[in-house]
Amino acid sequence: MTEHPLPGVITAYLDSLNTEDWDRLESLWLPDATLRAVGTRVRTGPGDIMTYFRAALAPWQEHLDAATRVLPCGDVVTVELHFRGQTAGGLAVEFDAVDVFDLQGERIRALSTWYDIAAVRSLLAGS
Repeated sequence: MTEHPLPGVITAYLDSLNTEDWDRLESLWLPDATLRAVGTRVRTGPGDIMTYFRAALAPWQEHLDAATRVLPCGDVVTVELHFRGQTAGGLAVEFDAVDVFDLQGERIRALSTWYDIAAVRSLLAGS
């Protein structure tokens, strides 16, 4: 349960991510937007960002990112998330993450996403 309502652009981001609506997701980013995802290089621009998301979600047969807490501070919104997914091989995985959005109106200027990458790699290895 979130403490504050999600801004519309973040709701659209999560809906698009969860349904793999790549065209809609791509439309949410500013032309010079950046993505800093744990364990990867910085991505710049909607095309580069979409390449990342398509690759990151390719192994998942099912996946859902659900906001559990929202902490707004002006144009910066921190969102705690719970990820639940199942790989194509049937392995179920759940973990928590934190996304920090820098918004400009109804578009995303920057996103930093954080989770315990070592723990997730261990889950994916079946440990």
